[in-house]
Amino acid sequence: MPQTLFALSIRLALRIALVWAGGLLFAVAARALLPDKDGFTFTSPQSTRFLPYSQVGFWTCVLAALTVSAMVVIRTMIVDLGFRAPR
Repeated sequence: MPQTLFALSIRLALRIALVWAGGLLFAVAARALLPDKDGFTFTSPQSTRFLPYSQVGFWTCVLAALTVSAMVVIRTMIVDLGFRAPR
């Protein structure tokens, strides 16, 4: 059954929405569950920078959602150009 371009676009939009929703849920959970007083301390001769685990977890989840979204979009663009992945 051939699918229309509109159907493929809707499927792609739903995949991206699901990835972002999951990534943000994980990010909020990481921010809530990880302690703010523990983390990484980076020192240099000029200053010291403290990075709590909660912020690291939050931004890791957001970056993962962004990466998966980019991979889905790039894969869809490659398929639109006519290339097929070997199976």
